[in-house]
Amino acid sequence: MRIVLDCDPGHDDAFAILLAAASREIELLGVTTVVGNSYLENTTINARKILDLFDLDVPVFPGCAKPLLRNIVVAPQIHGQSGLDGATMPPPKRSIEKIHAVDFIAQMAQKYYDLILVPTGPLTNIALFILKYPKLVKRISTIVLMGGGIAFGNVTPVAEFNIFADAEAAKIVFKSGIPIVMAPLDLTHQVVATEREAEKLRSMGERFQIMADLLMFFKSTYKNVFNIDGAILHDPCTVMYLLHPEIFESQDYFVDVETKGELTYGQTVVDVWRTTGNTPNAKVLLKVNREKFFDILFEKFGSLSRR
Repeated sequence: MRIVLDCDPGHDDAFAILLAAASREIELLGVTTVVGNSYLENTTINARKILDLFDLDVPVFPGCAKPLLRNIVVAPQIHGQSGLDGATMPPPKRSIEKIHAVDFIAQMAQKYYDLILVPTGPLTNIALFILKYPKLVKRISTIVLMGGGIAFGNVTPVAEFNIFADAEAAKIVFKSGIPIVMAPLDLTHQVVATEREAEKLRSMGERFQIMADLLMFFKSTYKNVFNIDGAILHDPCTVMYLLHPEIFESQDYFVDVETKGELTYGQTVVDVWRTTGNTPNAKVLLKVNREKFFDILFEKFGSLSRR
């Protein structure tokens, strides 16, 4: 399967990038970046550093440096000032591409009829692609996104960060008619990495020691901010779903995005009981087998350690 991974690295994005790049079943056409966990300059260089750490020759395309309408929201309290604090990363070896992320996505949609978009950050690039290239929208086979929540948020009581950071963009994506798979907080909070996973990473060689350091930094901020004991690997859930959908449980729901609420801006309003009568527009992931998730993750990472 051919994918473009649209992200804002970010610690959990880094793990998603590596999982996609390590999987033979996936052809990672490119990594596109967006403002989110940190500013665009940081998220772009972070994506390049992660790929170059494992000598992965995947191009990186910078995208939108600000949301469609609202002010920039970043998350230094979770990811540090650089967006990827907690480890000393070697400088990048390869250059950043000159083509804008949105135009690269359009080029890939023109070239392939079965393109899958995997956004793990705010949906600004994806919405702009939909607005700028309406004739190519039907060329996207699926969008598998990390974002939103049914029961709770993580930046407000009801809003998850990626949606809150550009709710107008998210609304455009959910109304696009493109088949959507949504990995909400309700699912991703089941994938909690602990010291045990960090130690396993350390045993896999020098480069994975850097990944373990990143994981432990992420774990420390989750403890400080949310009093959660573990690092939640939100973003790799998207890639894992593409690889092994059988380890997930899901339901088809109608999902809309609140853009006007005083207390609810950025909320994904998930019609669990079908009260609106609207046709479902998203396959919402609800449960995952954590043990199988980590077994597969480390099996895939093992192929990188042998490079």
